[in-house]
Amino acid sequence: MKLRALAVLPVLLAPLPGRGGSLEHFSVSAAFRAPAKPAGLGAVAVTFTPQDPDVHINEEPAPRLKLDPAQTLLADKQAPPAHKIPVFDPETAKYLDTTFPVSFPVAWADKPPKTAQTVKASVVYFYCSKREGWCRKGTSEVLFSVP
Repeated sequence: MKLRALAVLPVLLAPLPGRGGSLEHFSVSAAFRAPAKPAGLGAVAVTFTPQDPDVHINEEPAPRLKLDPAQTLLADKQAPPAHKIPVFDPETAKYLDTTFPVSFPVAWADKPPKTAQTVKASVVYFYCSKREGWCRKGTSEVLFSVP
């Protein structure tokens, strides 16, 4: 009987699918901003809405947008990430101002679509709690409409 109880315990303590990680600290949304000129750069504006006032998004390493490789509408125009080792120290980390969205440059891969389509992407970011003394990596899936 004791062996059965111990075998069930890890299942009860396992996180539920789709929960945990950054979801309890931030909600993340994205919106497409079309280019001003047909051949110009557009942007994907990512908004981080804090759920916990003591947890903040780090400036370094900067958040990254990864477009779904299956989508063919947009091309990534972000600068390549710096190859320095990030410092994950909540005492010295600098944080993003989440009152403004983070903008990621994109361009049309071919030409603008004739009808609205949905694009899938993921946002990778690092966040810290200075009060609790920890830092973590967050990944959030986002969907946005491209007119």
